[in-house]
Amino acid sequence: MQNPARVRILDAAHELMLTIGLARATTKEIAKAADCSEAALYKYFANKEELFVTVLKERLPKLNPLLDRLVEDPGERTVEENLTEIAREAALFYAESFPIAASLYAEPKLKQRHDAAMRELGRGPHMPIRRLDAYLRAEQAAGRIERDADTYAAASLLLGACAQRAFAYDMTGDGKPPQPVDEFAAGLVRTLLRGIG
Repeated sequence: MQNPARVRILDAAHELMLTIGLARATTKEIAKAADCSEAALYKYFANKEELFVTVLKERLPKLNPLLDRLVEDPGERTVEENLTEIAREAALFYAESFPIAASLYAEPKLKQRHDAAMRELGRGPHMPIRRLDAYLRAEQAAGRIERDADTYAAASLLLGACAQRAFAYDMTGDGKPPQPVDEFAAGLVRTLLRGIG
């Protein structure tokens, strides 16, 4: 028995976005790979940007839900434990999302249209930084982070390092990072906390 159309569309979109990039993954190609009509695709998704956001939410590591949860309730764990989990998820998320979105930068007009659509959807690469900043400010208010720490800079550094890991390790030739993701996340957070802890 065949999967429902929505599942097939998301699977096809995810695969095509990973292999040929977001710019070249047209709705026509996605529908063809999903074994459905383009009209069926539009029954579930208003446009390619909405499909892209859904792929990010449902098929990639869950960075934003983790940030949302920690903003609402940091729980009983330490700041270091929370940030290490965030760094790990962010490194995995960027490793999967970077190949998808990278093709947009080769076509400036397409990138502008994509950015406008993402703003309309209330999404974009700035959102994880804002959510992590909100979490760090909550920890700052609780006295677990230095009062004068620049939480936005700290959020940018942590997530920027995770994004850079995805970008830089692709260039090593073998595509393998010099250290496992858990080791990377723990080391990154220990270093960051020396500045804001």
